[in-house]
Amino acid sequence: MDVGFVGLGNMGGAIARRILRARKLRAYDIRPETVEEFAEAGAIPMKGPEALGASCDLVLTCLPTSDEVRSVIFDGDGLIAGLRPGSIIADMTTGDPTATREMARDLSDRDIHLIDAPVSGGPQGAEKGTLAIMVGAPKGLFDRCYDVFAGVSPNVFHTGGVGTGHTMKLVNNMISACNRAAAFEGMALAVKNGLDPAVCAEILRKGSGRSYHTEITLPQFIFPGELDQGFTLGLMHKDVRLATKLGVDTETPTRLGVLVREIFQTAVNEHGADADINQLIRVYEKEAGTGIAPS
Repeated sequence: MDVGFVGLGNMGGAIARRILRARKLRAYDIRPETVEEFAEAGAIPMKGPEALGASCDLVLTCLPTSDEVRSVIFDGDGLIAGLRPGSIIADMTTGDPTATREMARDLSDRDIHLIDAPVSGGPQGAEKGTLAIMVGAPKGLFDRCYDVFAGVSPNVFHTGGVGTGHTMKLVNNMISACNRAAAFEGMALAVKNGLDPAVCAEILRKGSGRSYHTEITLPQFIFPGELDQGFTLGLMHKDVRLATKLGVDTETPTRLGVLVREIFQTAVNEHGADADINQLIRVYEKEAGTGIAPS
């Protein structure tokens, strides 16, 4: 199977490097310097989506939103102009399940398959080969792509039909955003009232309040003051916004999701969409009038 990759940013680039360990990979990104960097690492550089599609059986996309995915597929020089009947696009973007299903229907008329395969675990998880990969696809397509996904991580899950992978990723990120906000809010309360941050976090890690953010985010990123965890406030706000939109569309209450969406909107307004997600701690420090992370 000839495999291509579109979108070599922080997340996509880390996934692409994992794939390059096991197989040839054709690569494209809107930044020529990034394509050149991957060419030096062994990828076959491509000049555009159409050319990449024409030489691949499976194309993986990892882009900021479903809007960019639609553009890279359907624009004049998009993948659709090059892909052969029977080809597969696996979208690893954290996308909108509704948009994904619409694109899949539009492509099916040309006998081109779109499946969703978002991931969780961040660039660090991609580099270590520990990502969770959530694949929404008919079983036959899942089986055809499995070896490629398994080359990225052994944690490959078949979530059901097209769109269920993106649904699962939105659920995961909404829960993660709630947990991060709760950990930061609790830490601000503890420190403001006399607790040492490290002692508080150590106790949380042994208690029922533990989460990824008490076990990893606080000790490895917040307390050392190295806040950059490789994900932006704007992207998390987008993911929670999509999750709450899905709740509206399917008449499912997402009360905590709506609240944490607005918390992240405040952080975006104060620090910018491109700021690292851990700048959220500064919102809680400011509001509590206390310090947790070194300046």
